[in-house]
Amino acid sequence: MDAVSAAFEAVPRAGFLPEDARGRASYDGPLPIGHGQTSSQPRTVEAMLRLLDVRRGDRVLDVGSGSGWTTALLAHLTGPTGSVVGVELEPDLAAWGADNLAATGVQWASIHLARSGELGDPAGAPYDRVLVSADGGELPESLVEQLSESGRMVLPVAGVLLLVVRDGGQTRTSRHGHYRFVPLR
Repeated sequence: MDAVSAAFEAVPRAGFLPEDARGRASYDGPLPIGHGQTSSQPRTVEAMLRLLDVRRGDRVLDVGSGSGWTTALLAHLTGPTGSVVGVELEPDLAAWGADNLAATGVQWASIHLARSGELGDPAGAPYDRVLVSADGGELPESLVEQLSESGRMVLPVAGVLLLVVRDGGQTRTSRHGHYRFVPLR
């Protein structure tokens, strides 16, 4: 079994959904988690993780961590030699996501309330991988700057899933299908 499939098996979506939605955890579509946010469609999350190509020991930033599901999946991919920082703008979701993540027992991942007016976690940069689960309408240069020299970022921009790769001082961007996401605020 490949690493992404193993992560999905090890980190069931149900534990990161509101109780009244847990019976629909296997539904391959977005599910509401409150505050106008959703738990993304599993097939979409899988596509994003495959593009992100997380390796053991990577330092990963999860922007828009919501319920904590993607943060936990990323933590499974990095293993205990890596680290994952999730940031969430909505205070109630940041607290709930942090509780959900803590329930997994993973010590190398955390979720914090995002700082108002600041995208990502510039103080913790650089990151080997950055996952963004909300659409800002344009490629945020401030997040590109948070990538390590050989970093990768996956994010939706104006409905198109982008892979951004930094390599040797150059940044390459490729398109990987059309998706709908909640807006990046």
